[in-house]
Amino acid sequence: MSRTSSSPKAETFTFRLDSALKAALTRSAEDEHMQAADLIRQLVRDHLAAKERRAFEAEARRQSLAIAQRARDPDSDEARVMREIEAGLERDEFADEWKA
Repeated sequence: MSRTSSSPKAETFTFRLDSALKAALTRSAEDEHMQAADLIRQLVRDHLAAKERRAFEAEARRQSLAIAQRARDPDSDEARVMREIEAGLERDEFADEWKA
C-alpha cells in the first residue's frame, strides 16, 4: 500500500540525560499534559524558531545600518527618499494625523 501522508517520515534521535534531568523533564511534561517526547519536539521547534528569528533580526539590523550609512550622503537615493518622507509629514493632511 502506498503512503498517503504528505508529512515526511519521522526520524529517531537518541540521546542521554542524567536521571535528575530526565525526572524533571518528565514532571514538566506531565504538568503540561504532554508526553516527554512531545515536549522535547516542541522545545526543539521553539529553539529553531528563535534561532531563525535572531538571524532575521540581525540581518534586518545590518540592512538598516547600511541604509542609514548611505542616507548620510545627501546625494544618495536614501537621503532623497528621507527628504520626501519628511516633506510629506509636514504637509497639513499628514500633520494632524501625527499630532497626539
